[in-house]
Amino acid sequence: MTARDLVLAVHGSTVPAAGATIARLAEAVRGLTRGPVTVGHLDHQAPSLPHLLAERPGAVVVPLLLGDGYHRTVDVPAVARPFDCAVTRGLSGEPAVAFALYDRLRAAERAAGGAADAVVVAGAGSSRPGGDDGTLAAVRRLGPLLPAPVTPAYCSASTPAPAEAVARLRARGFRRVAVAAHLLAPGRFTRALAAVPGTWAVTAPIADHARVARLVAARYAEAARVPLRVACEQDSRPL
Repeated sequence: MTARDLVLAVHGSTVPAAGATIARLAEAVRGLTRGPVTVGHLDHQAPSLPHLLAERPGAVVVPLLLGDGYHRTVDVPAVARPFDCAVTRGLSGEPAVAFALYDRLRAAERAAGGAADAVVVAGAGSSRPGGDDGTLAAVRRLGPLLPAPVTPAYCSASTPAPAEAVARLRARGFRRVAVAAHLLAPGRFTRALAAVPGTWAVTAPIADHARVARLVAARYAEAARVPLRVACEQDSRPL
């Protein structure tokens, strides 16, 4: 039986590093699923998601989105519907995302020369009800893993902004405030986070983390109804 195409739906960015990061994820997922994997963009980059799906009717679409905002709940399903494509859940709220954030945080702390005494989890932000739930879930999951307070912030649409969250923590006496970027790829939000004053460390985005690749492969296996061994392995590995 021919494997169904897997299309990764991303927002898109004019930043070259964003495309390179998503390409690394696509390559990792390709190695796990042993099937065709392509990337379709909602904006800024080619190929566009509608163009890609028109050539791959019946594909499985995995939204590479960390929140259930407009793109995940409205935009991507509307694009996929005319081509009879299955749209999976996004990545919001998954343990794999929180543990990828944890790994990135530890790496940033090592580079900074020590552990943070407070952490801001900075998501993209959404004005849609439930759109920030992914960031809030990451905060809840990271909290028990860290000997430091963990608080959310948002790069757009919601409050507090990262700079405000960092300033509040510093006003409470914390001096090593790290920002964990709840973001998939480099772009304007990651550049903004790097410029937030008073930060001890800022993490790299997480799209090319191995746990994210395994999560995407599992989403595909569930939707395509194929008994991929990697999906079973992903479920059994310690998080």
